[in-house]
Parts: sequence; structure tokens; C-alpha cells
Amino acid sequence: MDLRAYLLEEAHEAAAAIDSGDPDELLTELGDLLFEVAFVGRIAEELGWFSLDAAVERVERKMIERHPHVFGDQRLESADEVRRSWEAQKARDPRRTGSLLSGVATSLPALVAALRMTQKAAGVGFDWPDSTGVLDKVDEELAELRQELDATGEPRDRDAVHEELGDLLFSVANLARHLKIDPEAALASANLKFRRRFEHIESAIADDGRTMDQANLDEMERLWLKAKASH
Repeated sequence: MDLRAYLLEEAHEAAAAIDSGDPDELLTELGDLLFEVAFVGRIAEELGWFSLDAAVERVERKMIERHPHVFGDQRLESADEVRRSWEAQKARDPRRTGSLLSGVATSLPALVAALRMTQKAAGVGFDWPDSTGVLDKVDEELAELRQELDATGEPRDRDAVHEELGDLLFSVANLARHLKIDPEAALASANLKFRRRFEHIESAIADDGRTMDQANLDEMERLWLKAKASH
């Protein structure tokens, strides 16, 4: 496994620790993540690229430049104004080259990338005025997806369905931004909820001395509803 993979793995484990709400687990995972950062910084220094101190100094300068409401005399009244100011500062940065969206890493999970791209676009004014327009867009994309499915719900053209499903997910991420909800965190919560309820089904069937393949769908649905009612 390469350094990039280790760094991503530790970042995801730190994120999972945040979701868990367990301070001791977060303490451990943050330490692991910091170790990876320091390790990569040390390798960069040995290659003659830069020192870790230089990386810290650069981010310090960037934070000061892009937060004039904290380190200067600019007054901002809300978190949305702070976000727009941040993106506007980045857009005006003479050191920036290429697209405003080039700062969104291609390695990001797709849902996170969709959120970050719409944040950047909104920071320079390319945005819906409110969430109602985005809701309409979600409805529009869902309707377009339905058009690509036959009467049984199967794709008429798999490539077209692939595209329409992507458009729908992108619109949902944009809606989450308007509603001030992190779509990745919301989906992670839904994943945990599904895991908890499905494990309830598995446990109930195992208590009956059977395996999952010996249960039918009606029984699993009944157990699912029971788990839903209790959680």
C-alpha cells in the first residue's frame, strides 16, 4: 500500500471516529492521521521539495488572507457570508491558475466533490436563489431518470441511465448544501441506520437457528419494520 492510500485510510478512520462520538477513538485516529501527515512531510523534506514547517507557514498565511473578518476589519454576519467571502478571495488570488474548480481534488468521494464544486460556484454568484429552485431541479432530474426506464423499471439505455442518475445525485448534493446539511454526513448516517436495522434482522433470524438465505422477504420486511420502530 502506498503513502497516498495510507493517508486516505487514516483520514477515513478519523472521520468515522468523529461520527462515532467516541473521544478516545478520535484521540487515537487523529494521532494516526497526524503521524501520516508528518511522515509525508518528512519524505518531502528528504526529497528536497519543502519542509513541514513551510507547509504550516503557507496554510497560516492562507488562513489570514482569506479570513479578513477574523484577522482584519471586514464584518460578516453569517456562515454563508463567510463561505462566499472565502470563495471570492480564492477567485481573486493572483497565484491561482486554471479553473476555480481545479481546487476540488479528483480523489475526493464523488458526493463530497459535488458539494465542494457547488460551494465554489456559489461563492462567485453562480447559484440558485433558494432551495425551492434546487428542489424543482431534483424533481426534474428524477423525471428524466424515469423516462429512461421501461415499465418494469429496467434501463432502456444503460449509459443514459448512468448519466441521469449522476445528474440526480449531483442535484441532491446541491440541495443538501442549500439546506445547510453535509450530504456525505447525511448519507453516512443513513448507512449506519441501515447497518443497524439489517443486523437486527440477521440477529433475529440467527436466534431462530436459521441463516439469512432460509428467511423469506416477507419475514425480513417484518423484522425490518420492527427494528425501525425500536430505533
